[in-house]
Amino acid sequence: MSYRKRLSQQLSKHFKQDVAAFEENACLVLKGTLDTWQDIVKAGRIAVTTRGFKGRYHGLVNKITFSKGIIPPMNLPPVTDSALEGLRPDVLVIGAGITGSAIARELTRYKLKVLLVEKEHDVGMQASGRNDGMVHPGIDLKPGTLKYHYNKLGNNIYDDFARNLGVPFVRSGQYLCFTNPLLIPFLYLTWFHWKYLKVPGVRVVLKQELRQLEPGIKDDVVAALYFPTAASVCPFNITIAAAENAVQNGAQISLDTAVLGMQTENKRIVSVSTNRGTVYPKVLINAAGVFSDDVASMAGDQFFSIHPRRGTNSILDKKISPYLVRTIASKMGDVSKSAHSKGGGLVTTAHGNLLVGPDVVETYERENYATARASISATFAKFKLTAPALDQGQIITYFTGVRAPTYEEDFVVCKGQRTENIVHAAGIQSPGLTAAPAIAMDVARFAVEILKDAFGMRPAMNEAFNPVRNPIPHVASMDEHARHKLIQQNPDYGIILCRCEEVSKGEILDALRRPIPCDTVDGVKRRVRPGMGRCQGGFCGPLVLKLIAEEKKLPLEMVTKNGQGTVLCGQTKASYKVTNI
Repeated sequence: MSYRKRLSQQLSKHFKQDVAAFEENACLVLKGTLDTWQDIVKAGRIAVTTRGFKGRYHGLVNKITFSKGIIPPMNLPPVTDSALEGLRPDVLVIGAGITGSAIARELTRYKLKVLLVEKEHDVGMQASGRNDGMVHPGIDLKPGTLKYHYNKLGNNIYDDFARNLGVPFVRSGQYLCFTNPLLIPFLYLTWFHWKYLKVPGVRVVLKQELRQLEPGIKDDVVAALYFPTAASVCPFNITIAAAENAVQNGAQISLDTAVLGMQTENKRIVSVSTNRGTVYPKVLINAAGVFSDDVASMAGDQFFSIHPRRGTNSILDKKISPYLVRTIASKMGDVSKSAHSKGGGLVTTAHGNLLVGPDVVETYERENYATARASISATFAKFKLTAPALDQGQIITYFTGVRAPTYEEDFVVCKGQRTENIVHAAGIQSPGLTAAPAIAMDVARFAVEILKDAFGMRPAMNEAFNPVRNPIPHVASMDEHARHKLIQQNPDYGIILCRCEEVSKGEILDALRRPIPCDTVDGVKRRVRPGMGRCQGGFCGPLVLKLIAEEKKLPLEMVTKNGQGTVLCGQTKASYKVTNI
């Protein structure tokens, strides 16, 4: 029986005659109308998992109409001007998440005009700044997939990547815990499996040793597999750092810039329209996250579809975290793990907090970051099976991210299928943070090949390229001598504005003066952590607000939390007053 016949039977079985499959441009396309988003996702999964799909098509494009809901359009920046009108970059990178920022940085190794555009008011504002920060060892990835390939390469180079960018990076390792003593012999067999897959340093840790290493793990855990290459990095710090280093090496960045359309001729993109003018790139890089399928469609090169997936994480007070889990831990056989998710875990962040989550919820809202109480309760119930002392009362904040999986559940990293001057870095979900520096190297290489083949260019190497970014000094982590010397040079480093995270006035001013524009309270928070502690900015928030106003020469009421529409203060009957700093 042919694939098309098997698929038609499956679709008819589940959806009667409401869904049909077609072949277009070497892709499988689903069309029809369904009442629920869950059914639309289900139809897509049926299509890619029915025997015969793999190897037959470039990908799946799901065009089923959602009849009972309205899919929100992309949120657009509040800016309209001609700042970019007529620019002719060699390479235009769409999306300043970790993938796009790392690509822009990699491209500056060549003498190229690189333009990085981001529709948000800052870099790393969507999935890249809303994940657990785990650098994965790759233990649950299937060999032969792009996820496996790029995760392995990325993990291997992350020490240098983070060190060069001046971002904290901790190789804490990961414990995969087991409760069934009958599985202990199996663990030793599994050890050989990981050795075969070249995951270094894997070993079996029995109960007595595990209790010494992780006393907060539940008593019924009898053994664990330990993967030492697992690590933690701050996801927004690494994204900001990569973007800054790209700018330091000659890239141009334009924030509040949304791609609205494209003009193509003879299978080539000739212009890209934005809210800030029309750009004429030679090569376009699609790193647009949850909107990457829309960008591909604009370019006449769509062969995949994104089905957004929400996940909620909670962050605990760092004072309690070491008593719960000191590294990264999860329990094998967790009830909520599925073929489409790693199942989450307990992750000690690079800054010492314990992160709990995420959960997995399919959604048609690509930019809805609301957090539901049910998500938090579900993740705590799940991970109390690993660390029983977990308590929701220990939460200091929580956040939700929206991932960008394809129906094939793999990365899309390739040149265009039908449009010759586009490169896709799409479908980047976990372990995308780990894979980003490796993806960037291949995407930059693809872009250079297109410039050579389609435009006759021979980009020279940039001898002035400097991979090292000087980070903002963190006073609290310095020894007494270094701290004293820094304060002598600049007394602002001796004025502590955030008590929870011990952040100085000097660090905040540094954040406001870096290569990537920063003029919001949350922008400062992401860079140097005032407001990241137990009080969540209750004490330092007004001081940071006033410092931004003074540095940027703005009225207090014009300083926002996170961009337009998030004003934090205004005139009342009594005039406001902020303590001098």
